[in-house]
Amino acid sequence: MEKIPMTRTGYEVLEQELKTLKSVDRPTVIKAIAEAREHGDLSENAEYHAAREKQSFVEGRIKELESILGRAEVIDTAKLSGAVKFGATVTIVDEDSDEERTYQIVGEAEADLEKGLLNIKSPLARALIGKDEGDSVEVRTPGGDKGYEILAVKYL
Repeated sequence: MEKIPMTRTGYEVLEQELKTLKSVDRPTVIKAIAEAREHGDLSENAEYHAAREKQSFVEGRIKELESILGRAEVIDTAKLSGAVKFGATVTIVDEDSDEERTYQIVGEAEADLEKGLLNIKSPLARALIGKDEGDSVEVRTPGGDKGYEILAVKYL
């Protein structure tokens, strides 16, 4: 099986989500199913069907997280340095708009653009990999090609 690169923080966030699903969400859903069953005819029982659907989601997410965490390769980003690679926190500036942004390059399972966590498989991350401070990169986006300059590369 393919290993999934992940930061320590990303691993801990997913581990906490798994713990919550198992210790809080799963028992809550089981209780809701039991209560809905007491209402009688299951074929016309919307509460029962909603609870079963929720149970299906919770169990699916538990299986997904167990698979991801089981294949996770936690990389200590504090020990890294040099050019941009997995775990780097990169500050870039859009060469057209002068807008600065900072992203940490992380694994697919922990990526969240709103939190500044950039998927390593994204076009921007792939363009940044191997580059250094002061380098410019071109990224093909749905809106056309964009140019960025790397202002800073840090490993936290």
